[in-house]
Amino acid sequence: MHLPFTIIFFFSYSLVNAGSLNSGDSCNQGENRLQAGTYQFWDECNSQTYCSSGGKCEPKGCRKDDFPFGYTDDEKFPPKCPKGQFCPDEEDQCQNLLPVDSPCQLNRDDQCEPPPNFKELADTTGRGLNVNGSVCLNSVCLWANKTLGVDCTVENTAYIAYGANSEFIDIVSRGDCRLGLYCDAARKVCMNEKTLGEACTADKECSSWNCLASGICGVSESVPHHFAVWVYVVVGLGIFGGMFGTLFALFFTHRKQRDEEREKRLQYWREQNAFHQNLLQMRETAHDAHAPILQHAVPKASGLRHYLSDDGSSEYDDGLIMSGIQVNNRF
Repeated sequence: MHLPFTIIFFFSYSLVNAGSLNSGDSCNQGENRLQAGTYQFWDECNSQTYCSSGGKCEPKGCRKDDFPFGYTDDEKFPPKCPKGQFCPDEEDQCQNLLPVDSPCQLNRDDQCEPPPNFKELADTTGRGLNVNGSVCLNSVCLWANKTLGVDCTVENTAYIAYGANSEFIDIVSRGDCRLGLYCDAARKVCMNEKTLGEACTADKECSSWNCLASGICGVSESVPHHFAVWVYVVVGLGIFGGMFGTLFALFFTHRKQRDEEREKRLQYWREQNAFHQNLLQMRETAHDAHAPILQHAVPKASGLRHYLSDDGSSEYDDGLIMSGIQVNNRF
């Protein structure tokens, strides 16, 4: 996969020049800027310092985030600003909230002083429409209190977004209309948000904030998908069917292996039993073959009697030897 040229350019540029100066080093506030494409604030100092008006990198005096970038766990963070103040992008020191029509920094609605009826105007949807009823548009603090049909202010910001193999422009459009309305970019008036199925050209026009590629308002991306009851039934049956099917398959496989092992043991027993029977028959045959000779050899007191009686079978050795001893005693 090839990285877009813009990514490689920004990455190499940040490695060489961006934010590398330490505390006490000389810097130039004229280099402070918002990065192209991302609009992230940048200066020559590192992430723990800012470029002061005296041309020196000094430790930051405040922070915007709970966990600021560039600090380790054991390092002390700069303080967050109290209520009624804000920390600017430079993070040099806390400042008082700005009144309406004052200059503000890009997307810093939190820098503006809220209107008296901020509870009524505040955005609680989590979409970032305003902060306590205040909005920073075109670098000016405004109140998001414009009503239906009233002239409004719109701000269109083009961000660079990156796909798998390419980059594209993502335009974010904001206005100062009340909740439930949007500022039409062409007519510059507040209009009602559109419902599901209505034609749209941007997400902000839909109450669901989801304008589909087909040009109509779709269901909000944050709405969970609900399925019919029969879907859960089918899934449940599939799960239990798979479980029991696996158990039965294992049972029959084990039983087959067990039957094979039992058959092997039976075959072994048959072979051993047949071998034992053959041994018994051989012994009986050998005994029957020697019996007549032993009967004729008993009266003769000679060593041949003992020799003939020793056929290698321990069953007869003791008896023949004892009979020979008795004969010798008589003589």
